Amino acid sequence: MSALIRVVSFQEKLKLKNISSNSDDIFKSKKEAQQKLKKDIEKLAELQEVLYAENKTALLVIFQGMDTSGKDSMIKHVMTGINPQGCEVHSFKPPSAEELSHDYLWRCAKWAPAKGKIGIFNRSYYEEVTIARVHHELISKENLPAKLTKHHLWDQRCEEINNYEKYLSENGTTILKFFLHISEDEQKQRILKRINDKSKHWKFDVSDIREREYWDKYATAYEKAISLTSTDFAPWRIVPSDQKMNARIAVAEVIVKKLQQMKLSYPKLSAKGESDLKKAKALLGKN
Repeated sequence: MSALIRVVSFQEKLKLKNISSNSDDIFKSKKEAQQKLKKDIEKLAELQEVLYAENKTALLVIFQGMDTSGKDSMIKHVMTGINPQGCEVHSFKPPSAEELSHDYLWRCAKWAPAKGKIGIFNRSYYEEVTIARVHHELISKENLPAKLTKHHLWDQRCEEINNYEKYLSENGTTILKFFLHISEDEQKQRILKRINDKSKHWKFDVSDIREREYWDKYATAYEKAISLTSTDFAPWRIVPSDQKMNARIAVAEVIVKKLQQMKLSYPKLSAKGESDLKKAKALLGKN
C-alpha cells in the first residue's frame, strides 16, 4: 500500500495535476481493507508503547491538504487504539492574537512532541507558506517588518522551516509529512455530502465554497512549498486520498514502517534493577 504514496524529491518540479488522487481496486473487498488497517493499527499501538517506554526519541506526523481532504478522519481512524498518554493531536486554526504576536513557527513549535511521544499536527506552520501565499492579506496581520514582506518571503520561510525540521531531526524527532491529495471533483462531492447529510452539517462552512475559487492558486502554493521543503530528513509524501480507506491504510503502513526503522527497544534494567526485581519476586513468593 505504501507504494501508492509518492515521495517528493527536493526542488522537484512538482505538478499535482499530474499525480493521480485515485487508488481504486486495491483490495478485493471492504472487509479485506478493514482487516489490513486493523492489523497495522494494532502494530502501531505496540510500537508506540515501546517508543513511550524508551523515552529517547519522538515522532512528529504532519497532515496537510485541501479542504475536505480527510485530515480529521485520517487521524481518527489511524491513531485509534493508541495510548492517549503517548500521543498528542493539535489542530491549528487561524492564529489567535497571542500567536500573531510571536513568530510564525512559535505556535507549532511549542507543541512539538516530547521524547517518547507521537505528535500529530492537523495543519501546521505550512499554512504560512500556502494559505498565506494565496491570501496575502493574512500577512498584514502578522505585523512584519517591511523588508520581510517582499516576494522572497516564501522562499525564505521554506528555508527557515527546513532549518527548524533539521534541528528537530538532529535532536531525536523523526518527522513524517503527508499531503492528502484529492481531486477538485472529489472535494465537490464531499462538500455536497456535508450539505445533504444533517449529521455532517456541523462540518459545513460556506467558506469552503468560496475557497474552491482559489483551487489552482492553492495547488501552486502547495507545489512550491512541498518541493522546497521535501528534504532527506523530512521528505513529503503525497497520498492519493479520493478513496479514504486506501489513504488511511497507506498512511498507517508508512507510520508503522518508520517506527520499526527507529529500532525502538524497552529500557534494560541496571544490575541493581535486576537484583531488586529478583528480591521483589522472592518476597511476593513468600506471601
